[in-house]
Formats: sequence, structure tokens, C-alpha cells
Amino acid sequence: MISKYKKSSLHDDISRIIEAKHHDPFAVLGPDYARQLVRVYLPHAEQVYLVPGETENEQQITKQFPFTRLPDSYFFEWEGDLEQLDRHYRILWTDRSGYESLIHDPYSFAAQLTDFDLHLYSEGKLSKCYNMLGAHPREVDGIKGILFSTWAPNAERVSVKGDFNHWDGRCHPMRSRGSTGVWELFVPDLPAGTLYKFEILNHHTGQLLDKIDPYARQFELRPSTASITTAENSFDWQDQEWMTARLENQWLHAPMSVYEMHLGSWQRDDQGHFLNYREIAHRLVDYLKPLGFTHIEVLPVTEHPLDASWGYQATGYFAPTIRFGSIDDFKYFVNYCHQHQLGILVDWVPAHFPKDAHGLARFDGSALYEHEDPRIGEHQEWGTLIYNYGRNEVKNFLFSSALFWLDEFHIDGLRVDA
Repeated sequence: MISKYKKSSLHDDISRIIEAKHHDPFAVLGPDYARQLVRVYLPHAEQVYLVPGETENEQQITKQFPFTRLPDSYFFEWEGDLEQLDRHYRILWTDRSGYESLIHDPYSFAAQLTDFDLHLYSEGKLSKCYNMLGAHPREVDGIKGILFSTWAPNAERVSVKGDFNHWDGRCHPMRSRGSTGVWELFVPDLPAGTLYKFEILNHHTGQLLDKIDPYARQFELRPSTASITTAENSFDWQDQEWMTARLENQWLHAPMSVYEMHLGSWQRDDQGHFLNYREIAHRLVDYLKPLGFTHIEVLPVTEHPLDASWGYQATGYFAPTIRFGSIDDFKYFVNYCHQHQLGILVDWVPAHFPKDAHGLARFDGSALYEHEDPRIGEHQEWGTLIYNYGRNEVKNFLFSSALFWLDEFHIDGLRVDA
């Protein structure tokens, strides 16, 4: 009777993976030490082989350990002595066109987010949760990759999808971290510059959603909306003199003269296109220094979908808009202005956000970042949604965004809008 139950339970688990509805893919995929097998689900594979360990010469990899396909499915199993494998074995698979991929199995890795951080996050006390949530380069057991995580408490299943898996949400379902509502997955071998989104299946309605990463550091140029993985910070800041003086100056008793401007409107190039952050920095310094200004206040530089909003309807609260260049280009802008004794203030908008389907609005199919009641959850005249400040996770999100701009970009102050 017990064996029948186990067989039936496994069949149900496999069916739920196929239907992309399983909340715990690690219960089905990866190494199964009890049964001494490895199970993978590869919707685009034709042949799959196990590579038991690392090799110095990739050309020496052989196809001597084939997986067996489960009938009428994209499940593949390999049976053998798992103790003889590297903990993080690799999988060689071939698609329909004959293209070969060699990957470490994401489902051989343990959970990466600590219970303590998750506890602080749920309590609203993780003030720099941008270090936990989002997409972060990480090395786990000597293997480099990207750790993805997001908050979606009303999801039945969350997947990360992108240009690395044919934008197929069946390929990389994430691990649920229980009552915290957080989902995570370490995807080995992924580089910086990878395009991705989260695919979220709502638990109650079955609605399937494609969402950006709220904590992403970079996005595609509009009208495209995918999030982009980024490398570790490598910018060489040269504004130490300014940063040290800032700590010592009595700024409340010092005169300030602030020049407010919008990066996209102040000047354009000869073809009418936006300037790069670096070029704007040089032009601004040359223009403002003789006039005696002490600070520049820039209208929001957080990523946003609509040029006409001037950045006041943000979707990327941790990403400088790519309209004017890369992350390092924006850091150069701040660094160069600081080197020439000009402080940088940034308009920051924690009061509302747009309804764009790819953004925060009903992020997991429910009113998550906003209020459910439109009488208190919507700016009727602006057509935007109001944050639910009563939720600890929302407070974490906004506090983290504010600190992020101050810490990561050396911003001298925030002008809080609306």
C-alpha cells in the first residue's frame, strides 16, 4: 500500500511539473539519493547525457552515460551510484537542431537565502534587501552563476525565464521559501547581460503573468521590458575627497544653489538623440561651474516605460534608465560632478507607480505592492497605483531603494516626490 502511494504521489508530482504548476520542483528534479537516480525536465531536449565530473579538456567529454526518456514526456532519468558523481554533475543535452548544451544541474544546489534574512524581510527590518532579492552573481561550491529571487506570496509557481531557456517558463521553476512568499533559484553558468523575467502562476485564479524583476539593476531600452543580469560592481570611484568632505561639512549651515534639470530634455545631440550620462556630465560641469551652483537636482533617473512621464512613473527602482547609458556611465556622471565640487540630488518617487502589465501592478495576480481597494490604492487623476505602506515587504522595498541610491551611486540626497 505504501509503495502504491509513493508511486501515485510521484506521478502527480511529475504531472504538475509538466503542467508548470508545481510549487516545489526540488521534490521532483535533481538528484534523488533514495532512489539513486537523477531526474531532469528539459522541454527542448532530444538526447541527454550525464557528465559525472569536471574535465580539463571539454573535447574529452563522452556520451557514455545516457539518460532514459520517460514515455511521452520531456522527463529524463539516469540511474546509477550517485556517490560516484561530483556533487554538481553536469548535463550534456542536444536539441532538435543538433545544438549541444553543457550545464550544471540547477536542482543539485541547496537553498541560498538564509532563514535569518528571510525572517528580517518578513518583519520589515531588512533595510538593504536589494542584496537578497533580485538577480545576483554568485559563486556556489566553486561554480559561478546567478541567484534569482522574488517575492510572490500568492503564486502557485514562479519560474525564471529568458534568452537562456527559450523564454520557456517550464524550464526553470523556482524554489518556494514557504510562508515568506519568497521564491529563489540559483542558475549556474549564466553570465552578466542575460535577459530575464519572472513567470508567475497565481494560486487562486490560475492567471499566468510575465513580470520584470522589481529589484533588477538594469533593463532593456523601451519599448522592450526585460530585466538584465549585471556583473559585480567594478567601478573605480575617484570622488573620495568629496565623500570625505561631505561627512565633515555642516551642510545645514552652508549655502546651496540647486540647478534642477531633466537629463533627456536639457540638451540633445545634433540628430536630436539623447546624450550619454558621460557626455551630459562634461557639458553640465562646463555650464554650471561658472554660474556658482553647488548642486544638480536631476528629475527621476529610475527606469520607466514612458518618456513623457519624465521618470515620475517608475518601474525599475534600483536601475538607472538605460536611455542615457549603462550603470557605469551613470556612476561616471556622479563621480565626475563630485570631482568638480557639484553635488547630485535625485528625484525619487515612492508615492505611486504605473499600471503597466509588466511592472509591479498586481505582481503575483493580487494587490501586492498596492492596495486592493481602489479608493485608497489609486491616484484617479494620474492613473497610477499607490503603495500599500502597511506591508512590511513594501516598506523594505522602498527603504532599500532609497538606501541603494545613496550607497551604490554616492547620491548626496533624495527629493521625495508627491
